[in-house]
Amino acid sequence: MGYLMKSGMGQMQLLSSRVPLEEALKDPKLEDSKKQKLRLAQEARVFAEQELHLTATKNYTSYVELGRPYVTYVVSAAPRWELKHYQWSYPFMGKMPYKGFFNEADAQELEKEMQKEDLDTYMRGVSAYSTLGWFNDPILSSMLRYDNYTLVNTIIHETVHATLYIKNSADFNERLATFLGNKGAEQFYLKREGPNSPTLKEIQKESSDSKTFSKFISAELKDLENWYKNLPSNKRDEAQRLQRIHEIQDKFVKEIQPQMLTDNYAKFPELKLNNARLLVYKTYMQDLSEFEKLYELVGSNYSRFIETCKSLEKSKDPNQGLKDLIQNLSAAK
Repeated sequence: MGYLMKSGMGQMQLLSSRVPLEEALKDPKLEDSKKQKLRLAQEARVFAEQELHLTATKNYTSYVELGRPYVTYVVSAAPRWELKHYQWSYPFMGKMPYKGFFNEADAQELEKEMQKEDLDTYMRGVSAYSTLGWFNDPILSSMLRYDNYTLVNTIIHETVHATLYIKNSADFNERLATFLGNKGAEQFYLKREGPNSPTLKEIQKESSDSKTFSKFISAELKDLENWYKNLPSNKRDEAQRLQRIHEIQDKFVKEIQPQMLTDNYAKFPELKLNNARLLVYKTYMQDLSEFEKLYELVGSNYSRFIETCKSLEKSKDPNQGLKDLIQNLSAAK
């Protein structure tokens, strides 16, 4: 209850700091670069609702100047010898593989507690999040640090969450929003700048790299999961475990990095990886090819894709439900 009350107070303080976008855009103290980003975010919101037919809300019609780099700080955790999320339960949302705090010190305290329980941990700052329609989410100053494409993608990503969210299925929800954020941002720039858009060309390069990395990391996580399962408990050695994880980065450098068209994943070999951090890739980037298959089966129609996925809302296992949808639609053709 203490956590919920503190989180509620943080949320209320955030919402009470909102100013309407029109007011923010007239503020002489606000930098022109931020105003340009605010206009772009508004354009992306309208596109998401009118062109992509995502749920219309009053989200992103106001602005909050945070005065800090991140809006929240999130802690993830996982057992050392199992590639499995440590999960927390929340009202309405169900189980989630992370716990968020408005105060960085509170997140650091939880991370230390998790480490005492012999868990791998990963704490990170978050620039944007969705309240899933419970409140009218503002544009945050932390979001304006994004480049233009990432800002557009984020607005669409978070609007997908407000359109379709399946309780207790965080990985599925994030992968769905990642897939549709990418597709939606491509369509946004196609309409805004045309087929010869230099932005669109860069997006296509980034999308190609994301597919390459997604395929790579999905296979590596599966192999690591099997390695943990097949390793006898009396053979567990922490140095060996860290070396096994580091082998993923070595393989990336040798086999995957030469294929990359951008530097989006250039820092991957230098990251301090553990199970908790690797599972973030599983949440957001695990193989998206099944979403792509369904997208093609519905004629690459964004609205039809969303409506088809809504049939999974009551599914206990939306990942299996997605496979069944693909099978049924393929058989019908």
